[in-house]
Amino acid sequence: MATVGLGYVGLPLALTISEAGFSTTGVDLNSSRVKAINAGEKVISYFPEDRIRNAVGGGRFRASDEASVLAESDIILICVPTPLSAKREPDLSYVVKAVETIAQWLRPGQLVVLESTVWPGATTTVVQPILERGGLRAGEDFFLGFSPEREDPGNETFSTRSIPKIVGADDARSRELLDQFYAHIVTETVPVSSSATAEAVKLVENSFRTVNIALVNEMKVAMDAMGVDIWEVVKAAATKPFGYMPFYPGPGIGGDCIPVSPVYLSWRAKDVGSSVPIIDLARTNNDNAPDLIASRVATELTRQSGLTVEGARVLIVGIAYKKDVEDTRESPALAILNRLENMGAACDYHDPYFPVLPLTRDHPDLAGRKSVELGEKVLQGYDAVVVATDHRNVDYALIARTARLVLDTRNVFSSMNVAVTGGKLTKI
Repeated sequence: MATVGLGYVGLPLALTISEAGFSTTGVDLNSSRVKAINAGEKVISYFPEDRIRNAVGGGRFRASDEASVLAESDIILICVPTPLSAKREPDLSYVVKAVETIAQWLRPGQLVVLESTVWPGATTTVVQPILERGGLRAGEDFFLGFSPEREDPGNETFSTRSIPKIVGADDARSRELLDQFYAHIVTETVPVSSSATAEAVKLVENSFRTVNIALVNEMKVAMDAMGVDIWEVVKAAATKPFGYMPFYPGPGIGGDCIPVSPVYLSWRAKDVGSSVPIIDLARTNNDNAPDLIASRVATELTRQSGLTVEGARVLIVGIAYKKDVEDTRESPALAILNRLENMGAACDYHDPYFPVLPLTRDHPDLAGRKSVELGEKVLQGYDAVVVATDHRNVDYALIARTARLVLDTRNVFSSMNVAVTGGKLTKI
């Protein structure tokens, strides 16, 4: 067994496979990450402290930066990033490079499975031709399929093993092999008729979330104008046992799934002469959310403190894209920070998961900045404190009794029953 890519998808999958009893090698080009994993280090914050150490120590799992190990593997799973290009279009360059590497070591009888998010048809039209360059044929000499990852970093209820697994392939034998393999790894498999169908499942799931997040953020603005608390509305509406699913407002969307999947779906729809206007509108709404939050910060500084945003000191609490993870991919918090600084504010951040900001694809200019330590004197030095990510290991009580102006995008103070006594609180 081999998984290509040891990030937030590949590493949990590789560990789950090894824990199911299979000898597994994780392949990654990042030599320092490979070294850390083989040393048993906890490279993902929400993992149990000893999960990686136990897997490595048990002898069924190891990491490698050598592609030659692929020749030894009966099953190869591809779990590499599929981000957006600078033009906000699908970028399959990581997939192509991974598949070209696999093709060098491909042998008869191997099963290759793509798990990375792609547009419907990509496994058949992009991956398969590369693998067949050496003369072997999919469905005859080797086997090929698609199974979309469904990871939710930090989710304590659903794990890689407990989430139902979609499996799809274009020939019956490949589909049967995919189903048999994953049936040993997860509690439930869901076979579908083709790779394209399996690819579409992932895009539909995340496009559904995109539209509903955009909808609730739009309602937040309207309800606020009416003097109604959208958080109370959603909580009450969620008591309806049918026909409603709660989504919650926030500062925007992040990660490598929700901001990306709808773009892949829209791009493919245009490619075949169709369109998804509702999804496109939701994407625009979500893309604009950080700018709207930054503008609201400027408005509240003037309305409540008599200050202009230019020259104001603002602390952003939480710069990860979601709570309790060390992941800044497409983080709306970073976009808010960047936008406020472009408006003339002086911004700092506090995030226990990021003592120092790493180099990111979307905000490389912010790399190297350091998280400030929370304290009464520190907080009193800011004109506004903006909660952008609701990590649980933040001292909100200290913020509540010390900050002069608290702007909460996550409803964290109400949900934790923490009263803001040091200054003013506004949900934005």
